[in-house]
Amino acid sequence: METKELTKIEKKTQKIQLVKGAFTPSEASHVIMSLIDEKINFHKIQRLQKWEGNYKSDTVDLDNRITQLIKEKEIARAFIADSISQNRNLNINGIIEISIDETNN
Repeated sequence: METKELTKIEKKTQKIQLVKGAFTPSEASHVIMSLIDEKINFHKIQRLQKWEGNYKSDTVDLDNRITQLIKEKEIARAFIADSISQNRNLNINGIIEISIDETNN
């Protein structure tokens, strides 16, 4: 039986073009709000899992991140509302950059 050696990860960073293009305010709102909501939900699940493991655990960092994302959502909502009042479309360029964390081996 032949075994294959796993290849080492040689690339240190990877970029993913998640969103790019012109959108109506309604479309932009849907895209942006969905992305932010997904990230908020991710942190809420992390917080719940941490709490389930130890109900006395410190979740301040997660709570702060959730609060920050909610504020960002309101800023985005206001920006999109402004584009509606100006009858303008929006351009979105969302790139996610992933990199290897060299601090934990």
